[in-house]
Amino acid sequence: MKERILIIEDDEAIVRVLRRSLAYEGYTVDAAFDGETGLALARDAHPDLVILDWMLPGMDGLEVCQRLRAGGNVPILMLTAKDTVSDRVQGLDAGADDYMVKPFQLEELLARVRALLRRTQPERVPVLNFADLVLDTSTRQAMRKGRTISLTAKEYDLLELFMRHPRQVLTREMIFDRVWGYDFGGESNVLDVYIRYLRQKLESEGENRLIHTVRGVGYVLREDE
Repeated sequence: MKERILIIEDDEAIVRVLRRSLAYEGYTVDAAFDGETGLALARDAHPDLVILDWMLPGMDGLEVCQRLRAGGNVPILMLTAKDTVSDRVQGLDAGADDYMVKPFQLEELLARVRALLRRTQPERVPVLNFADLVLDTSTRQAMRKGRTISLTAKEYDLLELFMRHPRQVLTREMIFDRVWGYDFGGESNVLDVYIRYLRQKLESEGENRLIHTVRGVGYVLREDE
């Protein structure tokens, strides 16, 4: 089940960036542009984590934080331009679990989101399922129809990326960035080679194809239409 993240932020550009990036990471994302709407969404949607701006119209983020904390234990990441030590102390004392100052690095924010979710939800089962394919992220073991599939480290990383984004077309650039960590420039055939390796292992007993080519774009994990 996807974790649900609520963004309470009045800067629409920041909301767009966060919504797109978090959705790409596999989270369900809701957004509110003021504190009162955010509190109402928190009551209705029961988010697993809240990203909260301090400087909001009407009710400010500090009060929102206090009310969220009074109503439950949802992790709160405060994201604000207020950068003094006393500001950080105020935010943390109000109930925030973590505090980031704008401008921020997206990679760091995503890492902090993952850390907060790990820390506050240790009971989550780290098993990904799609069709008849199972991937245990704690043991890094894949299984299909009960048979174990042996994967190299890079094959595992590639398969995990697909299983965290089922039915989503992943461009070659996205895959290179997430799995290899840099842009190959689009000329290398290493991705095609690894896709072929994965398909051979996933389909070795005659199973249906799950990783499909989207010509001119990339690949997608889906069942046959």
